[in-house]
Amino acid sequence: MSTPRTAVGSLPNLPGVYRFRDERGRVLYVGRATALRSRVGSYWTNLKGRRHLSRMVPQIVQVEAVVCDSVHEAAWLERNLLERAKPRWNRVRGGLEVPIYLRIDRKGGVPRLVVDYGPFGADRPDDVFGPYLGGTQARLALAGLGRVLPLGYTDERLTGAARDMARIRGVDATDRDAFLATTIAALRREPDAVEAVREQLIQHRDRASAGLAFEFAEKIQQEIEAIDWLVAEQKATVITDPDSDVYGWADDLLVRFEIRGGRLSTWTQRTCRQANAKRFLEQTPDGWRPFADRSAELASRLRDAHERSVHSG
Repeated sequence: MSTPRTAVGSLPNLPGVYRFRDERGRVLYVGRATALRSRVGSYWTNLKGRRHLSRMVPQIVQVEAVVCDSVHEAAWLERNLLERAKPRWNRVRGGLEVPIYLRIDRKGGVPRLVVDYGPFGADRPDDVFGPYLGGTQARLALAGLGRVLPLGYTDERLTGAARDMARIRGVDATDRDAFLATTIAALRREPDAVEAVREQLIQHRDRASAGLAFEFAEKIQQEIEAIDWLVAEQKATVITDPDSDVYGWADDLLVRFEIRGGRLSTWTQRTCRQANAKRFLEQTPDGWRPFADRSAELASRLRDAHERSVHSG
């Protein structure tokens, strides 16, 4: 009997989104993975806390997948696909994480970085960053940025314990502009700023660990990972992006992604001759070409694995 397990070896151990189809071509399930090969392979080895999917696995005939540039991007793509349509075996339309923004609050004279739930459209202010998925990650990243760029301690009106803490940390109003500039640069994913923030947090973490404050060191490590999550490349939801269609082609297979309202929310693939694919490929924005080409090449490999499985069955 043929089995889609043969497709697992064609998957890379990279972040991405996968979906399963049944013998009639219907989508059974959409999921995301930190490592596609390991995650998809687990459906035939150990479902652990996903026992409710055990009745779905025998119905899987074909595996499809897209490699993403980060786990954050995979989380957004999964959410967008599930908001458009919820397959039978997915429990929730959309996702469990809450979309969230970080915003520079300039009220009171001293700028501070705060959490904001929006919503913001394409005309959002310059001091709003995101959207991000996951309130926990956003708050941890905010804490990490505040640990090394404590804008709140640059207020001339500090009193009591806050003033003492600013003095101990060697922070005053003259640091405000530099802290604010680095905060904004890091949230804009500027490499030098991100690296500077990470390096300072690593130093804080290592000092805490050397002082045997292991729980504190672990908290700082979580802040580092949260900042990495926020600044990782992420194209699946960028509210300011224009509407467009993204196409990739490989070995007579055309893959199409539809971007509307800044969200990549439709993913389809079909057989298409190269000559006919040309007019579609010309529509793809340059910034999306690596993603589209990579997606088509993986789709082609998975299709071939599926056909081998059928023929061997």
